[in-house]
Amino acid sequence: MERRNFLALSGLTILSKYVQAKPKKSSTGLVLDQRFLKHHISPQHPEKPLRYQAITEKLNNEGILDKAVFIKPKEDIEQWLNLIHSQSHIDSINRNDAQAHTHALVATGAVLAAVDAVCSNNVRNAFSASRPPGHHAKNTGQEEGFCYYNHIAIAARYAQKQYGVKKVLIVDWDYHHGNGTEWAFYSDPSVLYFSTHDVFAYPGTGFPSRIGEGAGKGFNINVHLECGSTDKDIIDAFQHKLLAAANKFSPDIILISAGFDSRQDDLLGCLNITDQGFIKLTEMVKAIADKHCDGKIISMLEGGYNLQGNADAVAAHITALMDDG
Repeated sequence: MERRNFLALSGLTILSKYVQAKPKKSSTGLVLDQRFLKHHISPQHPEKPLRYQAITEKLNNEGILDKAVFIKPKEDIEQWLNLIHSQSHIDSINRNDAQAHTHALVATGAVLAAVDAVCSNNVRNAFSASRPPGHHAKNTGQEEGFCYYNHIAIAARYAQKQYGVKKVLIVDWDYHHGNGTEWAFYSDPSVLYFSTHDVFAYPGTGFPSRIGEGAGKGFNINVHLECGSTDKDIIDAFQHKLLAAANKFSPDIILISAGFDSRQDDLLGCLNITDQGFIKLTEMVKAIADKHCDGKIISMLEGGYNLQGNADAVAAHITALMDDG
């Protein structure tokens, strides 16, 4: 049997084994779903089902699945897309690629389910291994940077509307700037957006001079990282650019755009962040959450295209989320 087919079948076996099992007590929720395997832009595209496949295998092999509380994606969530996206954008996506629309809805529903679980105090924090990603999506009526709907932006507004959350901190460590997330909240003082990225990579946005406008001035923080940047560089950015701003902002909840294309040896990135670096970043975000919002964190997968590297980084990140020490 070809390895590609073996991976697909073995991943389905892993999911059927675990998502139907009785959840064990844990402070961390995990959103997995077989539908995350379905989205495929083209045969050679780097944002492929094997990304998710490798993650589930890694989490299984590391025993992480045994420690998590499983969360099912929220269904019938199309109404919530309008918190961020225009109906014309939604209609255009659905008209041009109905399958992508369906798959992206599942990804949005996964993140909203994680918000429900955290805001209802069923878990302390949660990670969604959903795909396709979302942080580039705006209202252009088309796919941008592999993204159709901006799951994390929708989740921020959903938390505010459904749970009365006042202030949301979004941390984005993807190699690529989350231009869609910046667009959604650029004049909004209720959302502090912090992003580390390479401004010279796609989409060519996110310059440090972009700090927000109007009432949102000062609530948009972009940090450029040069190619070859290391753990020290990104940790320094968090320490010197994020911590003081986050402590002053005092968030009620934290959302993470967890893009692991900033990891070393990624196919689409040129940074040298290690798994230990992501553990440290996770610990720093957890410290902010523990201080201000009772540990409430929702993290979701964005980029990451080296299959094994992405899976290793996800496992390291979830392990750090689970650590109550």
